[in-house]
Amino acid sequence: MSRVMVFVGDQPGEIESQAITLGHSLGSVEAVVLGDVTIAGLNRVWSVQHPLLSDYAPEAIAEALAQLVGREMPAAVIAAGTERGNEVMAHLGALLDLPLASNIVSVDASDDDWELTRVRWGGSLLEEATLSAFVKLLTVAPHSQPAFAGSGDPEVTIFTPEIDDSLARTRVTERVTVEAGISLTTAPVVVSGGRGVGSAEGFATLEQLANLLGGAVGCSRVVTNNGWRSHRDQVGQTGTRIAPSLYIACGISGAIQHWVGMMAAKKVLAINTDPDAPMVTKADYAVIGDLHEILPAIVDEVKRRKGLE
Repeated sequence: MSRVMVFVGDQPGEIESQAITLGHSLGSVEAVVLGDVTIAGLNRVWSVQHPLLSDYAPEAIAEALAQLVGREMPAAVIAAGTERGNEVMAHLGALLDLPLASNIVSVDASDDDWELTRVRWGGSLLEEATLSAFVKLLTVAPHSQPAFAGSGDPEVTIFTPEIDDSLARTRVTERVTVEAGISLTTAPVVVSGGRGVGSAEGFATLEQLANLLGGAVGCSRVVTNNGWRSHRDQVGQTGTRIAPSLYIACGISGAIQHWVGMMAAKKVLAINTDPDAPMVTKADYAVIGDLHEILPAIVDEVKRRKGLE
């Protein structure tokens, strides 16, 4: 069975867990972590330890991976298709002079050359490609695989790379603690607002509905551009990609850049005054009208059904 290394890093999350799932379909998975992180359910975890890896340093991390890969020669190295995963793997590909296939959704590894399906152009199309390399480098498209759930303690092997100080070009100068609560990526329901909300104050009703439904509030790019919400709330190609059970789009036209960030939602409800808006035509359900009238009515109905009135 082929050996597959999955780069997890120091903060494993759902997307990293999905990368492990893809790895299991290709061979025997060995996780590569930074520091003392452990992953239950795997045969082996490589704990990469070096002082320069204590903060985010993609060039240094890639150098450590290159040394480990050069010594162990796995069939493939996989990472989550996050900003961090893609950046580290791009550096790794450059160091090893190997091609990187990013945003993979499926792999046929029955031959020496692997047949891949990957997301391109912000999710607007799927590309069939062939990857030829003695070590395959892949990143996994978010929400394209189920999360891995394992049990049992793995064998932990410490690996100490030799890293020059010059590789630690990137330094963490400030850490911002995100408020506790449900995040965009984990929320079962996301209530998202666009230009039609009208102002920062207009999001109060969206916040109210999200709280009632146990969800989170998102927004489109124009909202962050206007300063109404933080960038961390933005859903889309340049924001966060999510896969909630229900996505409620309020006053969002539905440009492709936004759609690719939420197209993995199980169901989509659009509220808009324009019946021809792309979000409306693609949604599973649509309410045509003024969101400032519709949302309060929905809030009142949810409260009534929950016995909160």
